[in-house]
Amino acid sequence: MRQDGPLRIHGAPSEDGGDVNARPLLNRRLDGLGTTIFAEMSALATSTGAINLGQGFPDTDGPEEIREAAVRALREGKGNQYPPGPGIPELRAAISIHQQRFYDLSFDPDTEVLVTAGATEAIAATMLALLEPGDEVIAFEPFYDSYAACIAMAGAQRVPLTLRAPSFRPDLDELRSKITPRTRLLLLNTPHNPTGMVLTPEEQRAIAALAVEHDLLVVTDEVYEHLVFDGAAHVPIATFPGMRERTVSISSAGKTFAFTGWKVGWAMADAALIAAVRTAKQYLTYVSAGPFQYAIAEALRLPDTYFDSFRADLRRKRDLLGNGVRAAGFEVYQPQGTYFITTDITPFGEKDAYAFCRTLPERCGVVAIPNSVFYDDPDAGRSQVRFTFCKRDDVLDEATNRLRRLAS
Repeated sequence: MRQDGPLRIHGAPSEDGGDVNARPLLNRRLDGLGTTIFAEMSALATSTGAINLGQGFPDTDGPEEIREAAVRALREGKGNQYPPGPGIPELRAAISIHQQRFYDLSFDPDTEVLVTAGATEAIAATMLALLEPGDEVIAFEPFYDSYAACIAMAGAQRVPLTLRAPSFRPDLDELRSKITPRTRLLLLNTPHNPTGMVLTPEEQRAIAALAVEHDLLVVTDEVYEHLVFDGAAHVPIATFPGMRERTVSISSAGKTFAFTGWKVGWAMADAALIAAVRTAKQYLTYVSAGPFQYAIAEALRLPDTYFDSFRADLRRKRDLLGNGVRAAGFEVYQPQGTYFITTDITPFGEKDAYAFCRTLPERCGVVAIPNSVFYDDPDAGRSQVRFTFCKRDDVLDEATNRLRRLAS
């Protein structure tokens, strides 16, 4: 028989002939999430041969000595079998040293550091561990799409705090007004994807004070920690008074070292918080990326010159792409961090970013991401389009040349 609408499972028939237990196959907490926008747009790039400035992955590999460190680990049999559940000791020690080196934050590598399959798993494990049905989570909107899925899987309710163009700064009075007795957790992202906003120390101090006042947990996604520009500085919120014991800080190697496929991330927190997150994480991947963990342990110990040149190179690429899309007719919101630029398409007389991005590959041979998919309220970002600039210079030049076709 032909099935109209979503496939449903069937239980025993009821007295009126219906199915008592009929319901959609997909967990209703995930209703509306579907395929990620990154998979959709990357598939569109592949099918059309367009330049992919949508998904944020570099088109060149990271440092050669770090790639060789992974090869060496493979050949020496390091990590070819299951690594320890919390991560190999060498990597946990390197993460701890990194936090001390850059932020004067001390974490016990044995009890306060947990290695994960990228930051995405760290976020998922943290949400599953710390949230229960009925809890509320306040998160910056627009938010990375996995936040919504992870909060939903935990049965909690997301409460967006909308960041608005052109500055995308958080309204701290609005944040205070959104805190209720059901608020369990603040989910922060700085430097912020997709807007490129970087929280100031003053903003973080005010957010920290609210967290302490209301006894809230804080989870902070800091994967772009080494990508800040124009005098902005990344300061972990865990450094502020009262925050060390209530904050789970999350980061990863993919963005900093340009090995996104290795999927090596980590969470850092007070021992009791890490124990809770580890409980959930062990039932997800359990372990991952064994040989790559040894390589990232070496990467985190690279000299300051690596991090300085990495940041300077991405700042130059930001300006290259920013100037190009501005010349093509977009309104550009200059990012303080990350490797994304948010633009606005209203100068072209268009307002629907999703429709714009669906047709852009055919019109110009370029793929971008509509920011509207990162909002609970699509109208808040309906005309915004995100481009990534973590690509080779020749690719960025060719992409902006193609985008200039829009002017005609």
